[in-house]
Amino acid sequence: MRLTACLFVIATLCLAVARPAAAEIRMVPEGNRHAEQPNVPGASVRRTKAGRTSFDAKYEKVRDLLASDRNLIAKIKQVSAAYGIEPIHMIGAIVGEHTYNVDAYDRLQAYYVKAAAYAGNSFRFGYNDESVGEFVQRPQFHSCAGEKTSYALWNCRERVWEREFRGRVVGGKAFPNNRFGAVFFQPFFAGQTFGLGQINPLTALMMTDMVSRISGYSRLDENNAAGVYAAIMDPDVSLAYMAATIRHSIDAYRTIAGVDISNNPGITATLYNVGNPDRRAAALAARNAGGEIYWPEENYYGWLVNDRRAELEALL
Repeated sequence: MRLTACLFVIATLCLAVARPAAAEIRMVPEGNRHAEQPNVPGASVRRTKAGRTSFDAKYEKVRDLLASDRNLIAKIKQVSAAYGIEPIHMIGAIVGEHTYNVDAYDRLQAYYVKAAAYAGNSFRFGYNDESVGEFVQRPQFHSCAGEKTSYALWNCRERVWEREFRGRVVGGKAFPNNRFGAVFFQPFFAGQTFGLGQINPLTALMMTDMVSRISGYSRLDENNAAGVYAAIMDPDVSLAYMAATIRHSIDAYRTIAGVDISNNPGITATLYNVGNPDRRAAALAARNAGGEIYWPEENYYGWLVNDRRAELEALL
């Protein structure tokens, strides 16, 4: 009896210690913080006008694609479960990308056909005559060598690029004042993303450890650009990278900023659109350090997802 009583007291004390830590995680409220949709960037507006369409028409097209393809919805649910996220987050990202960035194909099969068209193509990631594999061997990147995960490694390399190379002349070579991903990872034209999830190659390289561990796909290699594109263009593999990206954003905001964004698909969609969840979570944590509570805010892309949430959840 004494032993039982002691164990009960110890368990009670442990729970008492654990409760404050759990209480520090604040659930982000549902819905939008902005009463009206934030402005859509001019580039997205111009691209849509050039295609002689509208955002409403593009939204309806991708919504109808999802509504008519139960096989795709089943895959989204399966992958979401594997990564421990609600499928509405993946639906939101797909809808946002195909409403504001690209037009949806009428059938999922078209994504497979497009992916197959790139199979076997020969191209590389690099800038001018220097491949990215050669570039990251420069001494400025030596501090990144000890990173344990693909996300940490490429995140470190991205920070080095911003600090040491972006817009600078290094060793007699001038580097553009642009993002690391745009300079080294888009061999066709800047800003290019591919596939159902519209994933960029640098994001795929960051998430390859998680995708390999959870979904069992082969790890990606920056020296095999065709292999990276094959992964992000294949709808089945692309879904895994989408889920991993969303999972990381949720985890980053929970561990860095102490907020839970898992019930606000507008916020996860916003982060899917703008990237850099760790840096943004750190900025939110700093803003909240004074004691006031500020919530993460949706952009134009995430605003649409929250505004149409009921309609999008009906697809599931």
